Amino acid sequence: MIKVAITGASGRMGKMILENILKYEGMQLSAGFDLVNIGKDVGEVAQVGTLNVPVSDVEDMESVLKSSNTDVLIDFTIAAATIANAPRVASSGVSLVIGTTGLTDGQKDVIESSIIENNVAGIISPNFSLGVNVFFNILKEAAKYLGEMDIEVIEAHHNKKKDAPSGTAIGAANAISEVLGGKEYVYGREGLAPRGKEIGIHAVRGGDIIGDHTVLFAGDGERIEVKHQAHSRQAFAGGAVKAAAWIAGAKPGVYDMKDILGL
Repeated sequence: MIKVAITGASGRMGKMILENILKYEGMQLSAGFDLVNIGKDVGEVAQVGTLNVPVSDVEDMESVLKSSNTDVLIDFTIAAATIANAPRVASSGVSLVIGTTGLTDGQKDVIESSIIENNVAGIISPNFSLGVNVFFNILKEAAKYLGEMDIEVIEAHHNKKKDAPSGTAIGAANAISEVLGGKEYVYGREGLAPRGKEIGIHAVRGGDIIGDHTVLFAGDGERIEVKHQAHSRQAFAGGAVKAAAWIAGAKPGVYDMKDILGL
């Protein structure tokens, strides 16, 4: 039985991840962490029934993870919380699945170092959707033939998303840039902004959009658009739980979704 803990247990993603854990054969919830609802039953907070697992304070993370014999922790919170919690989790001998977006390169380095130094396994991905990771692969292939075209990345999310551009938009740009030997990124445009050979990245925020990503390859007389649209957060939650099952049996090290999907 794989024992899985979650952070942000009271949030929307926390609830959806919890629902997927409960449905996944051979997996059980071992702990839930948050800044609110401390002491309440995680299942009752998520309105899925009593689970006899209390919401724990993040300050007690190490002791709770050890006493509950947790194998993997799933973290979909915010960068400031993840950078503080990841070293605690790794030092407790627990593997990590991190879907937090908005992490800087320096923050990723800290997380990866803690995983390696504590000899655990961890997966860090801007998006755990199967479709998005295939989308990245399609972009790499397209870039081989369309690299001379103007390339723009346009993403849209709900009005509550705090970071911009999305991690998935950056992931899309990185996938293309890697193929083309490195590209400058320009975030939005204003005033005099003549177009060069950069990749333009643009963020839209409004309503309850779950997540739309479009990459535009525009040339003379034609254009190609490659698009992924998330209709539900289930795309992310389901992928994260599958990643937790995979990482529980992985050798120590840092992984991404390409490793899980064999892409």
